[in-house]
Amino acid sequence: MTAPDLLTVGEALVSLRSAGPIAAGGPLTMHLAGAESNVAVGVARLGHHAAWVGRLGTDEFGEYALRQLRAEGVAVDGVTRDPDRPTGLMFLERRTADVTRVQYHRAGSAGSALGADDLRAPLAAGARMLHLSGITPALSDSAREATRWAAEAAAAAGIPVCLDVNHRARLWSRDTARAVLTPLAGYASVVVASADELDLVGEPGADEPAVVAELFRRGVHTVLVKLGGDGARAYTPDEVRHVGALTVTAVDAVGAGDAFTAGYLSGWFDGLDLNGRLRRAATLGAFAVSSPGDWEGLPRRAELSLLDGHEAGAVLR
Repeated sequence: MTAPDLLTVGEALVSLRSAGPIAAGGPLTMHLAGAESNVAVGVARLGHHAAWVGRLGTDEFGEYALRQLRAEGVAVDGVTRDPDRPTGLMFLERRTADVTRVQYHRAGSAGSALGADDLRAPLAAGARMLHLSGITPALSDSAREATRWAAEAAAAAGIPVCLDVNHRARLWSRDTARAVLTPLAGYASVVVASADELDLVGEPGADEPAVVAELFRRGVHTVLVKLGGDGARAYTPDEVRHVGALTVTAVDAVGAGDAFTAGYLSGWFDGLDLNGRLRRAATLGAFAVSSPGDWEGLPRRAELSLLDGHEAGAVLR
């Protein structure tokens, strides 16, 4: 395998989406989903070499996931196909104009059987950055150990690690998540979390400055705090920066956090300063929320300025 700019590890799922209540029937549309694969697609769309590693079933859903990733330029050489377990599914329904509800069918999935052996060859090939999320270690004991092993091996090899907390309450409790993610964060160079997730990599109830200070003492270089419609804050040992969210019409918030992370990492690969990285992160987050789907509306590099200076409803001719 050729060393990519970004190596992501996790579970890719097939998302079946409904525009209304699933119980009422109606058509479902099929999409690729998964936090880590979302980040890989976002980075690849901006011209970087991204790779995704995980396990997929040998079923048609696994074939679909691979086809989508390949079409987006994401390398899948290190993917393991599992003949005994299915590819994970999620069902997403637009329950009201303001509420989207998600149901997962991932118990016993191929992705949940991820093990350290699945990651040895891809990590041995190297990468400029390894991206992990707090979703993967919540899937199973083997996935938890694989995530820890990957973070430890990457750090030992001098590969920076980006950890997005990405807490999923349906997968594990906050206390269980904290017990796993706090030591995992010690291997990271970049930690990403929403404001209500940050204490999952620190002491229970600790405020934001205290958690950030502790992460710095443990070797983390950058802490990104996502603030939704208020933008984001970035901490380094030398400075604190804030970026506001771009003004767009939000139609689908799913995938916005992954887009933000992809934008930040793209800026890092391009050597941008902290402000530049944050601006690109905010730009990709705006594209994500203003387009339906986890990643379908993310920009190509030539489109990064598309939202600049245009009013709602603008038609570019």
